[in-house]
Parts: sequence; structure tokens; C-alpha cells
Amino acid sequence: MSRNTKIILVAIAALVGLGLIWQQFNTASSEAEDQNGAPMVSVTVPVLMGAALDGEQIFNANCAVCHGENAAGRFGSGPPLVHKIYEPSHHGDMSFMLAPRQGVRAHHWPFGDMPPVDGLSDADVEQVISYVRTLQRANGIN
Repeated sequence: MSRNTKIILVAIAALVGLGLIWQQFNTASSEAEDQNGAPMVSVTVPVLMGAALDGEQIFNANCAVCHGENAAGRFGSGPPLVHKIYEPSHHGDMSFMLAPRQGVRAHHWPFGDMPPVDGLSDADVEQVISYVRTLQRANGIN
């Protein structure tokens, strides 16, 4: 086999390999776009009472747009709060208290930084924390 033939075969193999990589990338991008806005996790919702019930209403009005219904996250928007990463021993209640006040720099998920959330009192945030912790416990996150 001549040197030119070998070079041509290597170039063809490289082009085929690049084509396969491009196809996988394109398929993954399309699947992610198809899921945009969809829940990231499945959440079991318990019967809510007291502060957790009030927290659900506050969460739905202020947080669900990014963190999804029932804190299940939203592909393309924000992470699920019903997730092991947010268990109390890793992200304590003070982390949740500070997040809407100060915003959060992206550190676990590829959604970018969370901006501060205006208009929430400390009492509002405490009720949201009660809601999120109730959902977490119902889903085995303690």
C-alpha cells in the first residue's frame, strides 16, 4: 500500500470518527432541548400542614419558576431542592435563608448563578424552608 493511500485512509477514518462524535453531540443537545422546563426528579408530595402548607404557596409564587413544581427542579432553569445535595447536613437552613437575600453563586449545577429574590421576608423564607424540608423528608432526604 502506498504512502498516499495510507494517508487517504487515515483521513477518511478521522472524518468518520468526527462525524460520529458530531452525531452524538447533536443528539444529546436535542434531547436536552426537548426536556427544557421538565421536572428533573420525581417528588412524592405528602399531606402539607401549617408552615409547610403556607410555604408551598410562597414557593409556588416565587421559586417554582426556576426550581419547578414541588421543588423538583426544571431542566434548563434551576436545580431540584428535593435532592441529596440539599440535605440539611450539607445545606443547612441558613443556606436556604441566605439564598433569596444574597443570591447564590453556581457551585453544584450548570444553571448559572441564582439572583436574589426580592419581596420575601424572613418569615416567608422560613415557611418555604419548612415546605422544602417536609418534601425532602417525604422523599428520604433527612
